Amino acid sequence: MIRSLFYIPGKAVRTNISPKEFPRLLRDRRGVLWVDFIGENPEEAEPILRGFGFHPLAIDDALQETHTSKVDDWGDHLYIVFNVLNYKRENGAFESEIDELDVFLGKNYIITYHDQILPAIEDAWTACQRDIRHIQDGPDHLLYRIVDSLVMSYMPLIDQIDAQVDQIEDQVFDRPRPDTLENIFALKRLLLTMRRILLPQREVLNKLSRDDYRVIDPKDRIFFRDIYDHLVRLHDLNENLRDLVGGVLDSYLSVTNNRMNEVMKTLTIITTLFMPITFVTGFFGMNFFEPVAKFLNWTSEQTFDIMLGIMLSLPLVMYLWMRRRTWV
Repeated sequence: MIRSLFYIPGKAVRTNISPKEFPRLLRDRRGVLWVDFIGENPEEAEPILRGFGFHPLAIDDALQETHTSKVDDWGDHLYIVFNVLNYKRENGAFESEIDELDVFLGKNYIITYHDQILPAIEDAWTACQRDIRHIQDGPDHLLYRIVDSLVMSYMPLIDQIDAQVDQIEDQVFDRPRPDTLENIFALKRLLLTMRRILLPQREVLNKLSRDDYRVIDPKDRIFFRDIYDHLVRLHDLNENLRDLVGGVLDSYLSVTNNRMNEVMKTLTIITTLFMPITFVTGFFGMNFFEPVAKFLNWTSEQTFDIMLGIMLSLPLVMYLWMRRRTWV
C-alpha cells in the first residue's frame, strides 16, 4: 500500500496523491511531502523511489537487504535504517521479532518504507492529518516525532519486563513451576534482542544530533539529542534488567539444587536407617549353619570367622579410601 500526504502553508493537507504528481510537488520548496510504503511490492516501489533521484545502492538497501540501524549521507538526502522491536506475550512468556523501518529524508520530503504496520508511523500520520503543526516544521521535525514515538514505545515493555521479573522471583523462592525456567530464558532472549537494537540506534541518533547534515536544520538537532538521551537511559535499564534476570536464573538454580539436596538428604537418612537391617538379614541369610550339597567346608567355623572379618573390615577400607580421595 502506498499513501501520501502533502502540506503547503496556507492550504489544507492533501492525502492520497497520485505518484505521478510527486515530481511536481518536490519542485515546490515551500511544501512538505510524506510518502509511506507499507508492505509494498519492491518491483512496484522501485520506479517511484528512482523518481526521487535516490542512489541505486540506497534503493537496493531499502527494498532488498536487511540492516542494523545506520545513517548514510548522500548529500541532498539521508538514508536511515531503524530497527523496530515487535513483541507479544503468550502464556506468560514474551515472543519478539525485529522489523525494519527505512527512511529517506530530504529538504522538503520524507519517505518511509516498512513491511508491517508500525504504531509510531500510524500515530504520526493521524497527528499530521489532525493538526498541521506536526508537519509544518519540516520533514526533519516530522522524523523526530516518528522516532520519538518509536523509542518511547519501549518504556511500557520495560515496565512489563520489570513486573515479570518480580513475579518470577516470587515463584523461585516459593515453588518454581515447570515453565519458570522457560520464562527466564524468554526474558533473556528479549533483553538481548532489545540490546542489539538499542546500541546501533543510539549511534544513529548521536550522529543526527551532532553531525552537520544539509537536510537537518541545526535548530532541530536538540530534538534528536533528546531522543539520544532516552536511548541511553533505555540501554542502562536494559543492562540492569539483564543483571536482574541473570540473578534470578542463579537463584533458580541455587534453589533447585538446595531442594535436590534436601531430597537426597531424606533418601540418605532412609537408606541409613535400613542399612543395619539389610546387614543383619544379609549376614544371617548366608548358609553358614546348614550344609548345602557338597560344600561342607562352607559351614565350618573358620569360614565363618573369615567372612565376618571381611565384612567388618570392608567398610573401614572403603572409608579410608574415600578419605584419601578427600570425599569425606
